[in-house]
Amino acid sequence: MHKQHSPTADRAEAQAMTLSPQDLYRAKLTRQFIDDPAQHQAVQALDALYHRLLDTPKAKLKPEPKGLYLWGDVGRGKTMLMDLFFDSLPLQHKLRLHFHRFMARIHRELSEIAGSRDPLKRVAKGIAAECRVLCFDEFFVSDIGDAMILGKLFEALFEQGVILVATSNIPVAKLYHNGLARDRFLPCIELLQRHTLELHLDGEQDHRLHAMTERPAGNCVLHNYFLPHEKDFGQLLTELTPAAISAEAVTLCRRPIPVIAATTDVAWFDFNDLCDGPRSQLDYIELAERFHTLLLSGVPRLGGEIKGWIRARGTEDGTGSNQAATTGERQLAYAQGDDPARRFISLVDELYDQGVNLYISAAVPLTELYQGGALSFEFRRTHSRLIEMGHRLGDNEPGHAAKAPRTGSAEPRV
Repeated sequence: MHKQHSPTADRAEAQAMTLSPQDLYRAKLTRQFIDDPAQHQAVQALDALYHRLLDTPKAKLKPEPKGLYLWGDVGRGKTMLMDLFFDSLPLQHKLRLHFHRFMARIHRELSEIAGSRDPLKRVAKGIAAECRVLCFDEFFVSDIGDAMILGKLFEALFEQGVILVATSNIPVAKLYHNGLARDRFLPCIELLQRHTLELHLDGEQDHRLHAMTERPAGNCVLHNYFLPHEKDFGQLLTELTPAAISAEAVTLCRRPIPVIAATTDVAWFDFNDLCDGPRSQLDYIELAERFHTLLLSGVPRLGGEIKGWIRARGTEDGTGSNQAATTGERQLAYAQGDDPARRFISLVDELYDQGVNLYISAAVPLTELYQGGALSFEFRRTHSRLIEMGHRLGDNEPGHAAKAPRTGSAEPRV
């Protein structure tokens, strides 16, 4: 159970122990952080929400303050700004999650109370008891199962007074764009527009790539991405950990997954075993919880020649064959290598969000890793994140775990 704090105690703690988002942003500017005028409006909005939450007792917050929906291209600082807000907020009842983790939790809790009356309201009530402020990173709806429940879930959360702060690469109105049965998702869009202030971070700077301009060109600038035979992963594994090495399969979600070598906190997998088969986001969530460092070898060129396929099961999965499915509703540009690419994107998202180190041995340079298909937009984020993860590894000694993810009290396991 969470420790309860009175609003007065929370405000006193805020004044004594924390800086506001605006203060933290200014502090970053004094540490060679590159100022970006496109971020200023978002900083001001986050700062205003921070002060409204802390300066006014909750009983007097009528109506509830609007949350924020920050969207823009990769590397524009959306996650950084949201984390400034989350880290500065001295409330016990707050929660920060990657969107995939949040939905995994929702589906798990729904399955546990299957058959009960108003299950979404019950789940929402539990979340509201845990957090007053809910922060999402990478809000992106692609699965029809998620799309069909989000409207009622958000309605129940907002009724409970939960305030949402989210980041995304796309505007609210474009969420679940071209998704199956999208008309049933439109009430969710209307709720988000009513309960959040939508801000576009439209700056031209990609902050994740600034470090590259100070280093030599080419893949050698990255400390985690190697072309074949550039790095002996067996030797790297022994450098990363002194623990005993095993080749015994790793169990994820009650299924054995082949592993090339592993210790208690470092594992080396072949790409096909993690990304070219029946794997889900739940596998990657458990993987990120168990290991602080992953080695992934045999990564091929992804994507490929675009084909006009019929989408049969929503936006999450491809048809898996060269034949047009007869149950689809419309055509979708799709490439043969997009299914493993989609799983690779999910894997990188989860490892990045949880601060897990990732080393990659690939067939082609990073700039050529995705050669086209339906996931070009999503893969831009993956490309940017792999670069950032590589630079982060360059600042750490081998064998050290990455930073822990941000949570409120304790992030729920899913």
